[in-house]
Amino acid sequence: MELVVFNTSGKETGRSVTLDETIFGIEPNQHAVYLEVKQYLAAQRQGTHKSKERNEISGSTKKLKKQKGSGSARYGSIKSPIFKGGGRIFGPKPRDYRFKLNKALKRLAKKSVLSQKMRDNSIKVLEAFNFDAPKTKEFITLNNALGFEGKKSLYILPEANKNVYLSSRNLAKVKVLTYNEISSYDLVHAGEIIFLEGAVEKFQENLRK
Repeated sequence: MELVVFNTSGKETGRSVTLDETIFGIEPNQHAVYLEVKQYLAAQRQGTHKSKERNEISGSTKKLKKQKGSGSARYGSIKSPIFKGGGRIFGPKPRDYRFKLNKALKRLAKKSVLSQKMRDNSIKVLEAFNFDAPKTKEFITLNNALGFEGKKSLYILPEANKNVYLSSRNLAKVKVLTYNEISSYDLVHAGEIIFLEGAVEKFQENLRK
């Protein structure tokens, strides 16, 4: 399985890279993808929600009226959940939403997303490029030349590049990550995935471990 390498003008360079079919050509496992995306989103939750229960409410504990003879319910403390301002029954408490998944399943999830993206022709390989300084306009020109104007694009780099990252930071639909920072959520969320030429083998090697 091979993909043509494009230059920053959106033209074919005549070179190609070989993709591992055990990574980019498997039958997608949707449940594995679901689990890793769920794990990613759960980890984003702060879990700081809290409501006060009956014993945490400030208020009088005096019985509101006599037990018998009124002809109505037998009310107790003003802090009862049945009254406005009373404590909440079984309300939310601070908790950690994170959960663990094994590495094999997380690798399977990434392979499944990549295989589906290959079927959808949503993966490209781009030759290495750099900017002398952070230039958002230059990044927009590059992104448009590849035909991704208005599309969610994920650029995968072989190593951290501050100028490239800063050039893309203000673009709402563009994300730049290094090959070892990728999650299945990033791959699913991206409409188009662009590997820099040097990142392909590093990324594949990472998924073979």
